[in-house]
Amino acid sequence: MLDLAHLVVPAGVRSRSVNAENPTGEPGGAGRTASALGPGRKGRAYLPLPAGETVVLADVEGPGVVRHLWITVADRTDAGPFVLRDLVLRMFWDGEQEPSVEVPLGDFFCNGFAARALVTSEPIVVAPTGGMNSYFPMPFRRHARIEVQSQHEGDLEHVFFQVDLTTGDPVGDDVPYLHAQWRRSNGTTAPGEDHVILDDVRGRGWYAGTYVALASLHRYWWGEGEVKFFVDGDTTHPTLCSTGLEDYAGGAWAFQDELRAAPEPQILTFSAPYFGYPYNSHRDTTKASPFSTQALPEHGLYRWHLPDPIYFDEALRVTLQQIGAWDHGLFERTDDISTVAYWYQTGAHAPFPALPSAAERRPR
Repeated sequence: MLDLAHLVVPAGVRSRSVNAENPTGEPGGAGRTASALGPGRKGRAYLPLPAGETVVLADVEGPGVVRHLWITVADRTDAGPFVLRDLVLRMFWDGEQEPSVEVPLGDFFCNGFAARALVTSEPIVVAPTGGMNSYFPMPFRRHARIEVQSQHEGDLEHVFFQVDLTTGDPVGDDVPYLHAQWRRSNGTTAPGEDHVILDDVRGRGWYAGTYVALASLHRYWWGEGEVKFFVDGDTTHPTLCSTGLEDYAGGAWAFQDELRAAPEPQILTFSAPYFGYPYNSHRDTTKASPFSTQALPEHGLYRWHLPDPIYFDEALRVTLQQIGAWDHGLFERTDDISTVAYWYQTGAHAPFPALPSAAERRPR
């Protein structure tokens, strides 16, 4: 929300924009390429991304803050329908060799399962059709590099993108960096074993949010599991704990119009500023086979801790229980769960777990 502070132009801070029309964001450097219409007439609106290659979205000097990232790509090619899982978004701050953000492109924007979903939230917006936006502030002191690597087997002719940033911002040593990490438990956990959303965070910072993409591998209700935050010295028991997964995402009563066995309940998706359940599907929409489109139930939900950040001084671990419910009580589940953890921390981060290959990331 705008306030008086936003109306004052800060001294020494300048607005820049990086895209295919101005790859460096230099002043007076945009829109120079000619088209059939003439010089400066939409001559270079996108970049290609061949299979196995990497496209650089921004490579800029600091200090500064990335304020907005917009990107759109085709969600399928003749080589396959899982482009949004096959592309990997990475962000590097201040010359680090290992990325602080490493997430499949679609999942970063709450579009898991390599399937499009409309999202209208404060930090992430996905607009029709496939316009993916991030408003997470991304501060850096010396240098920022944002790139997308293709692990898709086909070429992408068009990557449209824009990175809006400011330079000259007073980014002090106490300002934390944005981090994001993807993990998957692909039906591989034992009954009673929790899915790990985030682990091995060492340092000082705050947890900003979670995206969950869950493919149900069992009958009945899937969302009784609690999200647990083990902060600093927590060991066996956490400091913070939700009362269920749909509760954590701001919903209630299984996201249904009513709890009933018959007639079939209506599942209600929604998207709100700080939490949402934007995706529910039990049909395959890839059109990649001639067979029946019945599929496992898929659920996508998010929760942003922006008005209610989870602070930590030394360490953080986040887990999600896999618990279901039916008429005879609770039961342990083993589902296919993919998550993105978003957090800010100062200093160097611990090495991330190795990102699974594109084949290992493929949705069920």
